[in-house]
Amino acid sequence: MRTDRLERLRRSPNFRRGAFRNQIDTPLMTPGRTLDAIAEWLWGKKQTRPPRPLPTVGLVRGSFSRPPLDDLRICWLGHSTVLLELEGVRMLFDPVWARRSSPSRFVGPARFQPVPLAVEELPALDAVVISHDHYDHLDRQLIECVARAQPEVIFHVPLGVGAHLEEWGIAAARTRELDWWQEASVAEGRVRLVAAPARHFSGRGLLDRNRTLWASWAAIGKRRRAYFGGDGGYHRHFVEIGTRFGPFDLTMLEIGAYHPSWEAIHLGPENALRAHLDLGGRLLLPIHWGAFDLAVHAWNEPIRTLAAAAPASGVELLVPRIGELACLSSPPARSPWWDQVA
Repeated sequence: MRTDRLERLRRSPNFRRGAFRNQIDTPLMTPGRTLDAIAEWLWGKKQTRPPRPLPTVGLVRGSFSRPPLDDLRICWLGHSTVLLELEGVRMLFDPVWARRSSPSRFVGPARFQPVPLAVEELPALDAVVISHDHYDHLDRQLIECVARAQPEVIFHVPLGVGAHLEEWGIAAARTRELDWWQEASVAEGRVRLVAAPARHFSGRGLLDRNRTLWASWAAIGKRRRAYFGGDGGYHRHFVEIGTRFGPFDLTMLEIGAYHPSWEAIHLGPENALRAHLDLGGRLLLPIHWGAFDLAVHAWNEPIRTLAAAAPASGVELLVPRIGELACLSSPPARSPWWDQVA
């Protein structure tokens, strides 16, 4: 790691004793629940992959022509990958096209749902935004493809993640590395992009645990605001983020790959609703589901739990099909398409 980057890491209030730390105790496994999780993993009989492909909308570059200049338009591409057009500024969050969430092409959690947009058909982007460096959020091959095809695009990442990109041949001048509460401008100041706290961890191998920071992101336009949660458990900063940068027209919060034993590092449906309310959100787009088998729950359990609980919380959901373009001003009618698959 370059000396100047290492010095920035050391100056961060989130970097202590050689690694990044959460501001509250964050065990990877809840004490007393480890054996339950292992038993469920080994002997659970839930259907963790859908019986057939999920309904999608096929996309090409022309699908994204004429982005609305006074609205917010999203395209969920599966798992946590979202193409967000905020008042005409186009940002791609946590883009992953890889077949496996793994450092290997041959082993590791395999994708059960392909991305409905070829990498070559990606429209011109104003920014690529990464929440952290786990394989289901940071896809080396995709990053390299975008960097080659769109030499003007800027990559916005948490502290330390720029070292990965630099190792992959992307010039440091094309990377904006931010600590929590720092911000950058996108598209000549048309959008403010703020790195906000998250409660998670990082690492792409056995020896680099928490050497890079994790973050959530607030995207702030002139009239519209969106929040991308990335990964992480519930934390007190949701209230502060909502107070400082909300209320948000849209929140994008993880609901999948959760378990009671992982509650410190993954939200799950109930805590996603709680976080959405803390943030002052209007519409909630659930992410981190619908592409990879990463947990022991049934593939559709997170969305069914969320949809059942949302009315009592007064939360309005936005759950388009994968690849379906959805504008904030005219969101598609909510249809439980996941039940049709089951």
